Amino acid sequence: MNKILFLILLMFSSKVMHAQIQSKSFDSLLHIMVTKAVPTVGCEDLKKMKNVVLLDTRERREYEVSHLKNAQWVGFEKFDLKNVATIPKDANIVVYCSIGVRSGKIGEKLMQAGFTNVHNFYGSIFEWVNQGNPVYDMAGKQTNKIHGYNWKWGIWCNKCEKVYE
Repeated sequence: MNKILFLILLMFSSKVMHAQIQSKSFDSLLHIMVTKAVPTVGCEDLKKMKNVVLLDTRERREYEVSHLKNAQWVGFEKFDLKNVATIPKDANIVVYCSIGVRSGKIGEKLMQAGFTNVHNFYGSIFEWVNQGNPVYDMAGKQTNKIHGYNWKWGIWCNKCEKVYE
């Protein structure tokens, strides 16, 4: 009986924690794919956060198409802790990518390196745009373009003009 109650509570808390994702199928995918090792934040959480260091963990070509305002590019394949050496270990850091998988892995590396306040943006830039929030190009101008990563993942971003290079 206690196990059943525990499972029900676990399922309920899981759904509540990620209630900010608009698509149930996208949320189901994220629930399976995104690491649980890094605390997550959603769009509304991010909007309320103060003094946030945004780290874009996508590849450079993805970042150049568009990114969140004031985001610092750190990459994924060639991520190097030297690129975040000037960030205080207790800074309020939010990592993001296309949906939250790559950023979760970088978030784990940051936590292992001693950063104490790291969050993974659940749904990442795709969900940010899906909820009508702005992204910016390299000139700092608002754009509707998003790098879709590839055609399989790009289906999850539906309120944008997808670029695949």
